[in-house]
Amino acid sequence: MLLLNGDEVRKAFPVTEAYRVVAEVMRRYSAGDVVQPVRTVLGPGCDGSLFAAMPCHVTGESDSGYGLKAVLHAPGNTNRDLPTHVGVVVVFDPETGQPLAMMEGAAVTALRTAAASAVATDALALPDAGDLALIGAGTQARSHLLALREIRRLRRVRLWNRGNARAKEFLQWARTHTDIDIERMNSPAEALCGADLVCTTVDTTEPLVSAKDLAEGAHVNAVGSSVPGKRELSADAVASCSAFVDSREGAQRESSELAAPIEQGLLPADRPLPEIGEVLLGRHPGRSGTSERTLYKSLGMAAQDVASGFAIVQSAQRLGIGTMTDFTG
Repeated sequence: MLLLNGDEVRKAFPVTEAYRVVAEVMRRYSAGDVVQPVRTVLGPGCDGSLFAAMPCHVTGESDSGYGLKAVLHAPGNTNRDLPTHVGVVVVFDPETGQPLAMMEGAAVTALRTAAASAVATDALALPDAGDLALIGAGTQARSHLLALREIRRLRRVRLWNRGNARAKEFLQWARTHTDIDIERMNSPAEALCGADLVCTTVDTTEPLVSAKDLAEGAHVNAVGSSVPGKRELSADAVASCSAFVDSREGAQRESSELAAPIEQGLLPADRPLPEIGEVLLGRHPGRSGTSERTLYKSLGMAAQDVASGFAIVQSAQRLGIGTMTDFTG
């Protein structure tokens, strides 16, 4: 079995490859070539921790087979200077069933989540969109900046983050790793003013984005609040957008963001929730006009992790990176 740490995952899975793999698996999911139950989430309620297990099978000529992702949200790690999301992705040899590889899950999650947002942005955003608002300054904000600059020319990027230290770290990182000048704003509304691309990456129960803050024609990737009870966008903001999802089944069961406008009577319960894969397959037209606001509500799918895992293994083997261990010995 091949073991891969976070740095090795990032080396083996560049942004362009992540885009290719995630776009293809979103097509496969909407075409019925993925077996994926809605994730199992455990929360004891005593410390705010959550544990999620996500198995699946992906059918296809490449990047396919059985795999799973297991992730633990440990909020106390903030005070330990450790990641709050800890996990692994495991994939199994399609022929023998033996464990093929285990890799650091947070790196896979960051790369495939940003890739999915890039796929959704490419499919739904206006062709000339390039004024980006980043809400949040953590790992997902970094990965989204790198992913979106590959599919749109970013004319302007504005950042808002609640904490001063992390915002400064983000700006320093951006100066080192990109040639993009980032403007730091004092409020989410300031960052969002006139932005035609939006990425919200904050784990929060209190919405940060209202309908009045969103520009006409904007495309929003909402990725930070991915469990029930968490919301980045207010009900009126969601209601003002045409919403798209990665998995309709998962979104209907897990997204408080999409449920809120229905509960408040702003939208009907039978509101359509087209999948990005359906847009890519030509089964849904996607955006219908230049003034239409579009929303990609990202909850993440095990299929994205597993397909990415198989692609990462192949790349790591070509590069000769990772550590081999005899799992059966």
